[in-house]
Amino acid sequence: MSYISMNLVTMFYLIASVCFIQALKGLSSPATARTGNAFGMSGMAIATITTVALIFKLQAQAASTGGLGFGLVLLGVVVGGGIGAFAAKKVEMTKMPELVAAMHSLIGLAAVCIAVAVVAEPWVFQITTQGVALPFGNRLELFIGTFVGAVTFSGSVIAFGKLSGKYKFRLFQGAPVSFAGQHMLNLGIAIAIIALGLVFCFAPGVEPAWTPFIIMAALAFVLGVLIIIPIGGADMPVVVSMLNSYSGWAAAGIGFSLNNSMLIIAGSLVGSSGAILSYIMCKAMNRSFFNVILGGFGGDAAAAGGGAAQEQRPVKSGSADDAAFIMSNAETVIIVPGYGLAVARAQHSLKELVEKLTHKGVIVKYAIHPVAGRMPGHMNVLLAEAEVPYDQVFEMEDINGEFGQTDVVLVLGANDVVNPAAKDPKSPIAGMPILEAYKAKSIIVNKRSMASGYAGLDNDLFYQANTMMVFGDAKKVIEAMVKAVD
Repeated sequence: MSYISMNLVTMFYLIASVCFIQALKGLSSPATARTGNAFGMSGMAIATITTVALIFKLQAQAASTGGLGFGLVLLGVVVGGGIGAFAAKKVEMTKMPELVAAMHSLIGLAAVCIAVAVVAEPWVFQITTQGVALPFGNRLELFIGTFVGAVTFSGSVIAFGKLSGKYKFRLFQGAPVSFAGQHMLNLGIAIAIIALGLVFCFAPGVEPAWTPFIIMAALAFVLGVLIIIPIGGADMPVVVSMLNSYSGWAAAGIGFSLNNSMLIIAGSLVGSSGAILSYIMCKAMNRSFFNVILGGFGGDAAAAGGGAAQEQRPVKSGSADDAAFIMSNAETVIIVPGYGLAVARAQHSLKELVEKLTHKGVIVKYAIHPVAGRMPGHMNVLLAEAEVPYDQVFEMEDINGEFGQTDVVLVLGANDVVNPAAKDPKSPIAGMPILEAYKAKSIIVNKRSMASGYAGLDNDLFYQANTMMVFGDAKKVIEAMVKAVD
């Protein structure tokens, strides 16, 4: 391994990059997601082994540095890989969004750490020789990578806290945190970061300009916090997608500095795909894409909804047996899963219910809203875990036209994504595309209580004359429905 040539390194990095491209292609459909994951894992394994071999080669060429550096690299691979494997094995489906946010934060922090190492000793990375100043282009790349990485790290930490919902620290709570002059403060910090970055890039002499670089990095960490705290829980799926994009651009920026083609390609793939997904999420929630980038979305709507007094209106409630009877005698049923289904871990029971209804001749479909749950694709992953057939799962734009001809809609733990208030121009969620469950002949809604969703709004769907509420834990209610269908 100590004699690995740079041509071989380049070839293996290219193979890894192709694997990442195939992974992204595979993940575009639930049917090919497993294959996509296999490509992604293979690409990362190839990239990791190649990088370790390259480090070993460089270590052998610089015998004076001893073996400590390579030993630390191996230790990092073993410890980091072990922690990642343990976390992936133990994480629950309901905690997947927090895990994704945590991984994003680590990518951002890694980008900052690498940038600091390159600024301190660029000759180690073969960017310059010792005693020669960093070129302007490399300084600019390091500035951008550090800035984006720091914002990604601190923003992802805040997103992790908001998604977790179990910390009392105010910044980690789901409600937006806003104050007077917030956007002007963000603008001022951004201008200061750019100014300090230019000072770092144009600084004369061989020694790096550490003072502006460190202040710039610190301000970027602060900015990451400030652009996420005004975002309410209802918009967290967009935040996860946005931070995913940021982490990719941070990796790509560092890849340019290190002249690492694999990092550039992989980072660009993550950054561009995350940006496209963020745009799709914004359309699904009627948000401005530029407001997402600037961190100024979600707060007004959530605050307006959360501060409004909830009107107490009567609802019609029933039992699981009643719901099972209605669905058993229907010709068509559409199921709308939401975060409540994930919390109850009821996806396997739901599949059993659908199988029994299908055996009785009922046509059953699943309707997925792009932002249902707490991260993009959350409901798709949940149903895939229960091995729900892909041909039964439909996206919003493909199934919305069928609700008007559907006998029964079963809403499981979903709230804002089926709220007809989105059709009201005066509503805080006006214009947000929803699953049009309110058009169905009969509607059954399972919730633990009448509590509002993340947007803090009352849901008119619950009060319709053709709606029956079935209160209780989703898993217990569905299991009771399964028994009643028998």
